[in-house]
Amino acid sequence: MLIDLSGKTALITGSTGGIGLAAATGLARAGARVVINGRDADRVETAIRHVLDAVARSDVSGVATDLASAEGCEKLIQAVPDPDILVNNVGIFGPKPFFDIDDATWDRFFQLNVMSGVRLARAYMQRMMDRGWGRVVFLSSESALNIPADMIHYGFTKTAVLSISRGLAKVAAGSGVTVNSVLPGPTMSEGVQEMLKDMAEEQGVSIEEAGEMFVKAERPSSVLQRPATVEEVANMIVYACSKEASATSGAALRVDGGVVDSIVP
Repeated sequence: MLIDLSGKTALITGSTGGIGLAAATGLARAGARVVINGRDADRVETAIRHVLDAVARSDVSGVATDLASAEGCEKLIQAVPDPDILVNNVGIFGPKPFFDIDDATWDRFFQLNVMSGVRLARAYMQRMMDRGWGRVVFLSSESALNIPADMIHYGFTKTAVLSISRGLAKVAAGSGVTVNSVLPGPTMSEGVQEMLKDMAEEQGVSIEEAGEMFVKAERPSSVLQRPATVEEVANMIVYACSKEASATSGAALRVDGGVVDSIVP
């Protein structure tokens, strides 16, 4: 399959590292004009250079803004008024005991992980539908289905994303616009590597070995028995954004390594 997104503009939120940067690179490799987003201008510039190094002569730009507020989202909308592809990747995670999660933390996770995608889809989808073509992808997680006891606030936001994505696919029915969710499992992003650093040092093993130990201990249902790479998750995102994925909408596309113990997607 040759995925060709020449002439399409793809906006990927939270794309200065991890899955977002891998998705931006993959979409650039498929020929799309890519817009990087992150909070820090220096990191945005570094991500742009990364994409240019990986994909020579690619068309890549960036917008630095924090999408945890309506004002931050509006800044991005003004800078990028009419993308063909929207990848709602931005999000935060982190373990915390339920009884220690205050209202401010609940709201911070909700505003960034959920409302950023809502605001951007509301701004962009109608124009996609009017044109008769568009792709919207929400990054959910296997934690949307297997709510982690130590990250209930995170799992809740990823379940919400599934509901929003499915509902928006119905809103866009018959328009040529598809809306899907991608559900990674444990993935070796920078954030996860940082989380595993102490384990690796204590056990005297590499980060990769610590990742395998973590998956086997904390996600024993995993069929893969290791974390995915960010590129493996990005491959699913690129496919969901492609013209070839025209019959896939309203779907929850799992890249969880089989962590969710189900024979249906």
